[in-house]
Amino acid sequence: MLSKKQEEMVALFERHVGAEIEGDLDTTMATMSADPYLNHVPTMAGGSGKAGVHAFYRDHLVGKFFPPDVEMTGVSRTVGETRIVDEIFISFTHTTVIDWLLPNVPPSGKPVEMVVAVIVGFEGDKISYEHIYWDQAGILVQVGLLDPTGLPVTGAESARKVLSRKE
Repeated sequence: MLSKKQEEMVALFERHVGAEIEGDLDTTMATMSADPYLNHVPTMAGGSGKAGVHAFYRDHLVGKFFPPDVEMTGVSRTVGETRIVDEIFISFTHTTVIDWLLPNVPPSGKPVEMVVAVIVGFEGDKISYEHIYWDQAGILVQVGLLDPTGLPVTGAESARKVLSRKE
């Protein structure tokens, strides 16, 4: 059972993500602390400070999150006293530029399946940071930019494995 504070953190984070997807930059930023930062670890994209995060969201993420056929499935969520950790299965067709995920890569038209781990920190009643991780090599395999032959990487199989209890 979540405490009132934890329930408020979850509600704020869900409002934050909903605003990102809907293209509502003002609401997205209103959920953030006075000095937030955002780090998409595999591509080193993001921003630091209110102005840096605002610019990143405006130019690269809010309203440009994913192509129209995106589907997101929550896999797990852990809620602590000052952070939330979400694991999310995401599938879409790479029909638009997604520069925070695949910088300088034109749309391939190929299906992509990925799992994202999002660590969200809170300061008071606002989001202070997000660390976002995913298997970049697996995505590059799926869009045809990396040949997995001889490499310890896979494509969509690794993302699907998160949804399966089978070996």
